[in-house]
Amino acid sequence: MNYLGIDVKELASVATQLNKLLANFNIYYQNLRSFHWHVRGRSFFDLHQLFEDYYNNAKIQIDQIAERILTIGHKPDGSLYKYLANANIEESRDVLQDYEMARHILYNQSEIIKIMRVVISEASQANDEGTVDLISSMLASIEKEAWLLHTWQLRRKEGFLKTLK
Repeated sequence: MNYLGIDVKELASVATQLNKLLANFNIYYQNLRSFHWHVRGRSFFDLHQLFEDYYNNAKIQIDQIAERILTIGHKPDGSLYKYLANANIEESRDVLQDYEMARHILYNQSEIIKIMRVVISEASQANDEGTVDLISSMLASIEKEAWLLHTWQLRRKEGFLKTLK
């Protein structure tokens, strides 16, 4: 038993899933930074600002995830090689079209959402309400970001189709 009232051993699976989430968030963060720097074309202003907003939010969430792992008595991964090995998402290529960037980030978000749901399930089974609360609030935030990006894609597609008529 520790100061949380939960056996650290019972939190091992939670820490494992949190480290997986941490790895994916770090790759997602770097993809956003790269896209922010490399976006071009008529969607520049929309996506340049959107990617900056998203990576600023991701940076905060990365810190919260790492600190939660420490809070539950485990060690957060901190190496790029571990992030690349443990992440479901991949680092992006720098030069993509704006619509490819949006599609890639939306895929990153959907993978992170899946992992967050696993973390919530594991934490619930371990009676780790602190982790459930933290990740649930992050989940709501990234779901909204994904919805906004999906809406942007639909709006862009509709605008493109109008130019063809």
